[in-house]
Amino acid sequence: MDIPILFEDAEALVIDKPAGLPVDRPKRGGPALFDHIEQLKLGFQRPPVAVHRLDTDTSGCLLLARNPKALKRFNKAFEDRLVGKTYLAVIDFEPREQSGTIELALSKISSAEKGWRMIAAKKGKPAISQWELLETIGDGDRKRSLIRFRPKTGRTHQLRVHALQGLGAPLLGDPIYGPVHGQNKGAPRTMLHAESITVEREGKMPIIAFAPFPEDFLRAGLSPPEIPAPPEPPRLPEIGLPEMGNGQ
Repeated sequence: MDIPILFEDAEALVIDKPAGLPVDRPKRGGPALFDHIEQLKLGFQRPPVAVHRLDTDTSGCLLLARNPKALKRFNKAFEDRLVGKTYLAVIDFEPREQSGTIELALSKISSAEKGWRMIAAKKGKPAISQWELLETIGDGDRKRSLIRFRPKTGRTHQLRVHALQGLGAPLLGDPIYGPVHGQNKGAPRTMLHAESITVEREGKMPIIAFAPFPEDFLRAGLSPPEIPAPPEPPRLPEIGLPEMGNGQ
């Protein structure tokens, strides 16, 4: 498997992570991004290190640091809200509005039956996502929509819960928040794609990368949207710092 490179310079790589490839090695074993680390050195002696995480099913833009100093700077960029992202998501539902902002604080719960998951909770950590409807296909009760999210915080499973409880439908194929727990209903994976990422850098041009529209989104009947303007870094100091090392 060749991992597409979307951006490259002396301190950073942005790759188009394939859906189904975990960033970290699963406890049960199996393939992971580490298996491709030699390919991603691209002539450097040090292997690149993932700065953040994407869920296994999520495809698209993943930032890697090429040296320890860069990793430290990028971690601080996440802490200081100097990173902007957009995501594309598919839901089998047509929202009533064309766009909006979802503000639902999130908290982690766990049970022996269902394992762990995130839920909306007043005492949870603040989570904010802006969204816009890009396309709706179908009619009647068989509608499918393409949504662009611009998360302003980086909570675990934020977009998955915000789709379910903020828009009214789970992401297509989501086995945790979908209609049937433990099953990928309607799609072979959770239909979420990290479309773009922007990282501001002091004294350097910002990192700007866009991941191509996924083939399985095309097979789901949806059309590639126009490339968005680079996502603005979500500077929201009043709601606290984002969590580090988690996926959407």
